[in-house]
Amino acid sequence: MNYKAIADKKVGELKDKEHISILAIESSCDETAAAVLDNREILSNVIASQIDIHKRYGGVVPEIASRNHSLAISNVVKEALLRSGKSFEDIDAIAVTQGAGLLGALLVGVSYAKALAYSLSLPLIAVNHIKGHIAVNYVACSDLKPPYICLIASGGHTAIARVKSYTDMEIIGETQDDACGEAFDKVARALGMSYPGGPEIEKLAKDGQPIIEMPIPFKNQDTFNFSYSGIKTAVINYIHNKEQKGEPYNKADVACSFQQRAVELMVNNAVRAAKKYRLDTIVIAGGVGANATLREYMQRECDKADIRAVYPPVGLCTDNAVMIASMAYNMIRSGTESSDIDLDADANIQPTD
Repeated sequence: MNYKAIADKKVGELKDKEHISILAIESSCDETAAAVLDNREILSNVIASQIDIHKRYGGVVPEIASRNHSLAISNVVKEALLRSGKSFEDIDAIAVTQGAGLLGALLVGVSYAKALAYSLSLPLIAVNHIKGHIAVNYVACSDLKPPYICLIASGGHTAIARVKSYTDMEIIGETQDDACGEAFDKVARALGMSYPGGPEIEKLAKDGQPIIEMPIPFKNQDTFNFSYSGIKTAVINYIHNKEQKGEPYNKADVACSFQQRAVELMVNNAVRAAKKYRLDTIVIAGGVGANATLREYMQRECDKADIRAVYPPVGLCTDNAVMIASMAYNMIRSGTESSDIDLDADANIQPTD
């Protein structure tokens, strides 16, 4: 039997196995991560971050990210196994982020995972990065079940999804330009702050007031779509006008005003979607989900509408391999096939793929 036939036979047997041990690898951007889960119980979660490396450039440099993934991945996987108390012989399946992300970075993880899966004759589960962000909520909230509305908020994606099952979802609204996290980074840069911009904006905004007028994209339109380009441009124009006139301005007020409008857009769209589809739960997924203002505003608006708000611990909002293992577990229980060793990374994979 060839590898694919062996792997498919094994993954088929796993569907009804009581406990599934999954080793997952994530390398889509600037974190090299590996985790081991027993079903949805975290046995280990190891992340090697490159933030300090890319901070000097004001953002992620793809070539540098790929090189550092190559240097880190073997040690990260070994550390994840060591902390889990497992050996390769105890692992039932290998999961890896296929996309979306930086192509070179993804290729490091995919290549390493393929080599592991082939050498150990284990099923290879290719995971959609965005679905992984959603699936980490099942680890954090054991009683969460579809269907529900999910707000996806990250550096590369901002969308509203109607999650129909553990593996199937429909995008009902998405950004038409910048993602929310991308806008946070650009506004932070305009204010002279370092990368990543989200935490910097959040910290500065605590000392400000939302007193600067910000545009409202798609005002009075029947859509769940987003637009952050106009809000970002409004901030940049405000700063330039003040500087050109030699007038002082309060950076904290700028940060607070921007953050308030950015958060309102996400929360309002999510709540309207939950009401339209008569769903009683809203889930937050993605790195921007770590923002305390977003969580507080979401909780407040959900309480008003008698909707349950669910979000993972802050440490599981940003990229990690726990989310990849959690999604792989969903896929195995749903009867997925193993990927073959010709699996390729896909930088542009869509959330619904």
